[in-house]
Amino acid sequence: MTFEEYVSSRGPALVRLARLLTGDPHRAEDLTQDVLARAYVHWRRIVRTDRPDVYVRRMLVNANRSWWRRRSNRELVVDGFVERAGRADVGGEAADRDELWRLIRRLPDRQRAVLVLRYYEDLDDATIAQILDCSPGTVRTHALRALTHLRARLGVPTTNGSRS
Repeated sequence: MTFEEYVSSRGPALVRLARLLTGDPHRAEDLTQDVLARAYVHWRRIVRTDRPDVYVRRMLVNANRSWWRRRSNRELVVDGFVERAGRADVGGEAADRDELWRLIRRLPDRQRAVLVLRYYEDLDDATIAQILDCSPGTVRTHALRALTHLRARLGVPTTNGSRS
């Protein structure tokens, strides 16, 4: 597979992943472009790996984490006031989704990445572990902690099920 073929087939999915990781469509495009520029330089080596998509996704997750570590990129997240819409209100579901995304953006990087890769990219724990360079058990721990935190913040009773 050539680099151009890869970008034309997987580019939109990479931008979507970056957008979910960053919460900002403009920064997501910049982040994806930076990662693809770095991937282009090393494409021959990347394409020889068993799963180049896992490799590029790992690059994207790591680049997002590195961006937040730089002192010049400290941003203050200020949540606007959102009234909880009633059940009969058409915008109620959108308001609930917006509230959930605000909570997800406050999660630590690894927990947010696990939730995005698991529920939005629909990846299994082993693939997520490869992308994040950790064990599948660590992936499950991050997911459990993230979901427990979200449930507590939303006032949802906890259950003893897994992969909710």
